[in-house]
Amino acid sequence: MSLDPVQVMKGQDPMALNLPLPPASNGDRKASWDESEGFYDSVGPKNPKSGPVRRTRKVEGGIFFPKPENAVTVAVSSRVLFRTEKEQKVFEEKGVEEYIKYQMEHENEPFAPGPAFPFVKALETVNIRLRELYPESEELFDIVLVTYNHAHVGVRLINTINHHNLFIERFCMTGGSSPIGYLKAWHTNLYLSADAEKVQEALAEGIAAAKMFMPEKQMEVSETQLRVAFDGDAVLFSDESERIFKAHGLDKFFEHERENENTLLDHGPLKGFLEALGKLQKKFYAKGHRLDCPIRTYLVTARSAASSGIRALKTLRAWGLEIDEALFLAGAPKGPMLEKIRPHIYFDDQMFHVEGAVEMGTVAAHVPYGIAQKYPHKKGSNSAK
Repeated sequence: MSLDPVQVMKGQDPMALNLPLPPASNGDRKASWDESEGFYDSVGPKNPKSGPVRRTRKVEGGIFFPKPENAVTVAVSSRVLFRTEKEQKVFEEKGVEEYIKYQMEHENEPFAPGPAFPFVKALETVNIRLRELYPESEELFDIVLVTYNHAHVGVRLINTINHHNLFIERFCMTGGSSPIGYLKAWHTNLYLSADAEKVQEALAEGIAAAKMFMPEKQMEVSETQLRVAFDGDAVLFSDESERIFKAHGLDKFFEHERENENTLLDHGPLKGFLEALGKLQKKFYAKGHRLDCPIRTYLVTARSAASSGIRALKTLRAWGLEIDEALFLAGAPKGPMLEKIRPHIYFDDQMFHVEGAVEMGTVAAHVPYGIAQKYPHKKGSNSAK
């Protein structure tokens, strides 16, 4: 059995991969399922031990759940949604049977929130707003909890979800087997895990995926707006330009970008997820909520604006994608900018930038794709992206 532990940032974990790709400021008002009209109890009355009941919208024929092919499906490992380091230690030191026994003995003790927890809460906040505007629409975020755990451990996970008032009804408990085939069946738009091998496996199957890291001291994030920040090359775009930089240096990189200014960059592993976010944003725009949209996206790239930024912007425009804010840092550290943005998650292909973000308190996710996995960034060196 392979259990993917959440880990506080410790150095880099470069993976030499070049994988196929998937197809293609803001007030803070607290919201909860209980505030939405037209919802009813899906798990019974309020329990003083497990916290408030969760709410689902009642429709003719039963509870409202979107079909996977219509939803934006985000699959999260139990070990990034919750903190389970103590349990992992039991597994590693005493084996799987003692691990299962321990989980069953403690199944009424909820896990603490992990690095993906604020992100998942923000997805649920967006869903509340979408249901207010489009009561019958299935274009929502659908969260699937993925775990390699034995089904017996599911009781503790369900108790934890109820305790934290999360709306997660779809589980995938594989008993140690790989979950990747199930992710494809769920039409997964994004997979978040703490297991680097499973993330690589997902990317190889064309599923947007990233390995999450948790800061020792996590910054506060918005409770009313989902904020997602992306690196450019090898995340939203292919690693074509980064390959030029690694092989020939910064001057050749700038020359290549000028010569190819009107040539679109190929898509990267997270382009599809940005497209999914953009599709939901447009539903808010259509109802007059552009200025108070509960989804905001950011491009945070080490590219220089004048020397190499125009190609990136033209590519996004040609794809029909809007990015709310674009920060071209010309090689400056990303951590301080991310500290100001306060995203729920930041995606980057270079561990150097992931480490810098985590040091400043940002929840960051490593996308192990492209040439940077073979030639990781070294401190003190320039970066094209």
